Amino acid sequence: MAQTVCELLDWHRPNGQPKMIECRALLERLQEAGLIGLPALQSGRPCGVGSSVPVSPDPESAPLDAPLATLQPIRLQRVATPAQRTLWRTLIERHHTLGHRVPFGAHLRYLIQATSKSPAVLGCLQFSSPAWRLKGRDQWIGWDDATRARCLQQIICNSRFLILPHVRVPNLASHVLALALRTVTSDWTAAYGVKPLLAETLVDPARFTGRSAGNAGHCYRVANWIDVGLTAGRGREDRQHLRHGASPKRIWLYPLVPNVRQRLVQAQ
Repeated sequence: MAQTVCELLDWHRPNGQPKMIECRALLERLQEAGLIGLPALQSGRPCGVGSSVPVSPDPESAPLDAPLATLQPIRLQRVATPAQRTLWRTLIERHHTLGHRVPFGAHLRYLIQATSKSPAVLGCLQFSSPAWRLKGRDQWIGWDDATRARCLQQIICNSRFLILPHVRVPNLASHVLALALRTVTSDWTAAYGVKPLLAETLVDPARFTGRSAGNAGHCYRVANWIDVGLTAGRGREDRQHLRHGASPKRIWLYPLVPNVRQRLVQAQ
């Protein structure tokens, strides 16, 4: 049904692929509002249940204390094969505070690899579709609702960033962020037909408050991301506005092009 709706409404990404995930979410919201009635779901995985993640020993568990220079060049391996997907999901589920969830909309995933004397997986990255509405971000850009709806897909969200716990390499996190932004700009353009102009991420201040090298909030600051305030703390699924202030996240932004605010207001 979602495929048919996308075809009838010409609801496609710039690369021509239908927006299936977004369409299914829209149909479910219309049903919740009592505006349409959908046929019964086919038997399968219950709604809201995450993908199963296999339990296996970590591929790298010995402590890694080394200067960054000794691990160069650092490489971002785009996740493409079944083995890479399994490894990525396993590491994120085991070591990331948010665990593994299938992202909403477009996304790209990477394994962070050291390619020097002893090749090793150091962590994981994920970039995905941006939040629909973030007050701090939208005010910083200068968006009204109509402009946001028109230009939103030129933002990407760094929705997962993990340096594995046994990896204790000073300056690795900020170095990886800089490398990732250069890499994902071209990869996202090739995959989805849209050149991203701005990157965003959300950091939970209740979890990340210190200034250690492995601290997620601190590494964004060191990498020159811009702090534009806190979210309302509701989350994507709080459609009834019942969780206002429950878990605010700090919003960080990084311009990928010069004059990004002007371009995001004027983009067609």
